[in-house]
Amino acid sequence: MSLEFLVASTIAVLTAAGIYLCLRGRTFPVVLGLAMLSYAINVFLFSMGRLVVNRPPIYEKGLTEYTDPLPQALVLTAIVIAFGMTALVVVLALRTYLETGTDHVDGTPDGAPDGAAEDERA
Repeated sequence: MSLEFLVASTIAVLTAAGIYLCLRGRTFPVVLGLAMLSYAINVFLFSMGRLVVNRPPIYEKGLTEYTDPLPQALVLTAIVIAFGMTALVVVLALRTYLETGTDHVDGTPDGAPDGAAEDERA
């Protein structure tokens, strides 16, 4: 099994799991799904710099091959942004739960019909 196939499979599994979790009806799985999607994007960005083993990330005099440091910098920046966005989404989900009393994405309580959220707000 090649390294490229392993990385591509990892990206596919993380993306599929992230999309599945984002389509759930509760807020916590949606937050986990967004985190999985951000991990998949980070692995994809990192793999765009060509997967090279045992090469230095910075050019040194006399070296003919080195890895590209730009994808590493992009992934580091994306990790920081994803952490901040995950914290924001968690706070928004907690605030929504405290105001509505439910953790459903559409705000309907457990066992209520589809139009119950509009009836409560009216």
